[in-house]
Amino acid sequence: MKRMIATALMAIAAQVPALALAASQAPGFYGAQLGDFKVTAISDGVAPRDVTTILSDAATTRAELRASHLRDTLALSINVYLVDTGRHRVLIDTGAGELFGATSGHLLANLAAAGFKPEQIDAILLTHIHGDHSGGLSIGGKMLFPNAQVYVDRREVARWINEPAPKATVGPYFEAGRIKYLPASGEVLPGITARSVPGHTPGHSAYQLESKGHRMLFWGDTVHVAEVQLAHPEITISYDDSQPLSRRRAPQAVRRSGGQRRSGGVAALFLPRPGPPAQGRWTRSAGSRLPTTTR
Repeated sequence: MKRMIATALMAIAAQVPALALAASQAPGFYGAQLGDFKVTAISDGVAPRDVTTILSDAATTRAELRASHLRDTLALSINVYLVDTGRHRVLIDTGAGELFGATSGHLLANLAAAGFKPEQIDAILLTHIHGDHSGGLSIGGKMLFPNAQVYVDRREVARWINEPAPKATVGPYFEAGRIKYLPASGEVLPGITARSVPGHTPGHSAYQLESKGHRMLFWGDTVHVAEVQLAHPEITISYDDSQPLSRRRAPQAVRRSGGQRRSGGVAALFLPRPGPPAQGRWTRSAGSRLPTTTR
């Protein structure tokens, strides 16, 4: 598990000196410094899935998996990110909570192992309101982060708040008046801005951190399986709310992010399932302007 959540940080730190790995690490969490911000990747667990049945091109998916020496069924990591800005302690997403069974729901235990209590979290930024991103807000209808304001695109609340699972997890914060809608532009919190990237869900959002000129992008579910979708970002997933919109937007996002990496403008892209240590070295794929991974 330590390797799974550390991979993205290690790969990026090797390329971007601004991102320094923290000295104290442990299974379940991994930290790095970005300017004045401390960023900690925290594992909520995994969701085993046969990805050839949920990605839109089974043949290409299987071929890319075999090229990476992987089988059809992957343990997709469910990761949460804690950002300590010095003024705020912010979670980006909250994992699955009790929604996905015994293989996940480990956020609180790993948060404690990293040295933090739920009461210390004062802001939660949701990329969207799918269960593996918002399920850890509440257990049994009780808020787990009593001092946190939850920031989310208003279209997410309109779409999901009356569905059974979101009503039980997001609903307590909504009823308590602790939901704040993302601004149309500008900072959400000092050093943190939101970008609207609809397609996966109506209000799917990415977040960019910036400290001392160094930037890090958290792009939610733009990519689910890096070994497949970095080279073929037009491949969508069955969970996408709008397949046509995701098919148009994902290649743009991958291309733009690859360019930012090459220019040094973005320090990191955290993927939902961090891959092997070589992931994050981006090159031009043959016959394409899109970046892909090399091994």
